[in-house]
Amino acid sequence: MNRRKTLGALAARLALSLSSAATAAAHTELLAQHAAAAKAANPAFAGFSVERGRLLHARSFAGGKPETPACTSCHGNDPRAAGRTPSGKNIDPLAISVSPARYTDPAKVDKWFRRNCIEVLGRECSALEKGDWLSYVLSQ
Repeated sequence: MNRRKTLGALAARLALSLSSAATAAAHTELLAQHAAAAKAANPAFAGFSVERGRLLHARSFAGGKPETPACTSCHGNDPRAAGRTPSGKNIDPLAISVSPARYTDPAKVDKWFRRNCIEVLGRECSALEKGDWLSYVLSQ
């Protein structure tokens, strides 16, 4: 009986480890895609910045919707905390330390970047902005 519990616990740890590795690989690939796009837009691109991403997250913009002038309007200041839309809908935390499965589906990430950047900035985000912001929330 004790051997079964040990084997079960070992199998669970292995599955979690493989899942974590796959999630980390998806995040790395997503950042690589944005880095390639940023390099194409600006050959002097030297990498993403967690600090620029933090500033982008907190900054207010005048070009988007008045009720959502910043990412923090819905997501709050702490990416590890849940957010709320102006209509009251709950939003899962942005930080992967709290929501590890976030940012694993590139199509879903692109969809939300497009929608949220237009609502907040009044335009689509650049590859540099996307990579900086992702670097920030992936570091949390």
